[in-house]
Amino acid sequence: MKIEKLSPAFKDYLWGGTKLRDVYGKKCDYEKVAESWELSTHPAGQSVIDGGEYDGLKFGEYLEKVGAKALGVNGAKFKEFPVLIKFIDAKQPLSVQVHPSDEYALRVEGEYGKTEMWYVVDCEPGASLYFGVNRALTKEEFKKRIEDNTLTDVLYKADVKKGDVFFIQSGTIHAIGAGILICEIQQNSNTTYRVYDYGRRGADGKLRELHIDKAIDVSKLTPSDTSDKQGKPEEIPGGTKCALASCPYFTTEKYVVDGEVEIDVAGDSFASLVVTEGSGKVVGSENEVEFKPADSLFVPAGSGKIKINGHCTVVKTTV
Repeated sequence: MKIEKLSPAFKDYLWGGTKLRDVYGKKCDYEKVAESWELSTHPAGQSVIDGGEYDGLKFGEYLEKVGAKALGVNGAKFKEFPVLIKFIDAKQPLSVQVHPSDEYALRVEGEYGKTEMWYVVDCEPGASLYFGVNRALTKEEFKKRIEDNTLTDVLYKADVKKGDVFFIQSGTIHAIGAGILICEIQQNSNTTYRVYDYGRRGADGKLRELHIDKAIDVSKLTPSDTSDKQGKPEEIPGGTKCALASCPYFTTEKYVVDGEVEIDVAGDSFASLVVTEGSGKVVGSENEVEFKPADSLFVPAGSGKIKINGHCTVVKTTV
């Protein structure tokens, strides 16, 4: 099967910026382009095949046509396509929020929970984010601090620089700060419980909805493991690679290509390639696809050895 280039679905959340359109050339008419969903079968926003035989098909429709073999043995084990990959441009801070576990989300929301990984593509000087609590809290104190607007006093604040990786397990309180552009690899879910939102109002002039009772149900109120999980860069022909994160839902690696790097996409899993910087082309046995920064490519399972040519940084995701 051929390598497919994808075009994203967009979200215009009020905290978004314009970098995805103005810097990375995403074609979107929204005033604010908060998110681009680069690899998605989620009904709230599907990516679309861009070019070739399946041009214009929603990604989910494409998968129905080509069949489970494109997912690989590991990918086909999931009832739904397992991952959702997006770029997030936070001009303003996102709400403090939490995502439920699979067990809770399936029981209460009818979809999977959300564990996610953030790769920092770029950020403004002094940017930071919240990642879990900085000390153990009781549910009573947690609720009180939400009510009296002091929750951020007990959250762990992490300074951010380009290339950082954060692995956010379900149940972890978190918030992306202002001035950060990230690539997020997550479970295929859109269930989010908003805990604190700085008193912001939506387009209707009303305070945005909070989900405090559900957040109290699912939040882990002890400090999270905030250590960097990145592996050390390994020299390979044509560049370097390093492990970023691994969990039952996805495994991610970063490739820095300076010339040509070969990757074997076997029958166990498809590969998503998201370009965070640089340009070049990916060459497979049946076709080749050129790419630029912020492009997203889907490589079907069983494609065998493919080559990434160029000078670029690519985040590879498999299951």
